[in-house]
Amino acid sequence: MHCGRGFGFSVAAILAAALISAPVCAQVYPSKPIKFIVPTAPAGIGDIVARMLQQRFAELNPPVTIVVENRPGAAGVIGTNEVARAPADGYTFLVGNHGVLAMLPHLQKVPYDPLKGFAPTFLAVTVPNILVVHSSVPVKSVKELIAYAKANPGKLTYASQGVGASGHIAGELFKLHTGTDIVHVPYKGAAPAAQDLAAGHVHMMFDALSLAMGPISAKKYIPLGVTTKQRASVLPDVPTMTEEGVPMETGAWFGLLAPAGTPAAALAWVARHADELFARPTASDRFVKLGAAVPRLSTEAFAKFIQAESDRYGDVIRRANIKID
Repeated sequence: MHCGRGFGFSVAAILAAALISAPVCAQVYPSKPIKFIVPTAPAGIGDIVARMLQQRFAELNPPVTIVVENRPGAAGVIGTNEVARAPADGYTFLVGNHGVLAMLPHLQKVPYDPLKGFAPTFLAVTVPNILVVHSSVPVKSVKELIAYAKANPGKLTYASQGVGASGHIAGELFKLHTGTDIVHVPYKGAAPAAQDLAAGHVHMMFDALSLAMGPISAKKYIPLGVTTKQRASVLPDVPTMTEEGVPMETGAWFGLLAPAGTPAAALAWVARHADELFARPTASDRFVKLGAAVPRLSTEAFAKFIQAESDRYGDVIRRANIKID
């Protein structure tokens, strides 16, 4: 059978032929499971986004299987590069973030092109950082922390989600602005860093505000300052870093990207269903109530956002002379 238009058929015959040949003439997308690679450890925001989408796609009619694979390591480079090298067929996506795409490439050579190696698909969540300290640190404010750090050079430690992650950049900016000597301790993801901070194995951290709300409520560590222009509505009593004399604005973001060259139709399909999820108050409110934003940017807008973030952090890293340890 061919897909051309025939003559001499009855209307019924034409309709029957169309129904039989439709799968041959146009491949249905998706026709197999889609893989979401998260380049960080489980339980971080990127992982939460991936698993929310996994559940959403399973509810479609017909359901679509999303396979979530965590690929931490090398500050996210391993998982990110895996996606960059994957076939551009619409069946592999990266749950990318600020670190692997806008920060780390300015700190070291990476095996992928952060701007040209991917097809931006959907920006799901943006979230500011918050400076938190373990209760064993005898301070109640940013100014007291600065004074304590200066009186005890090299004794305090700060955790980060990994080399080149937002917590690392924020920590180095804090040291630059304050002239303090604080030791960087990188982890393979936000969750293990937060766990060690809560246990008192490290002293402080610039955590993602959304992830920090639970431990703050449980009084596992103390919030000192948010890295935003205005105070966070979810923590109105916590001052901004600028209010405390340390002008800095940093944050995290998480979204879907595919290998460059992925068909536009596949990108649009995934972006549409991702947007449908985050348009729901039950999904977006989960993040908004924790101080995050849900911008819901897709394709071209997300691409411009990544370029702007890369330019901004590249400038900060150069001016601050931030180096990888």
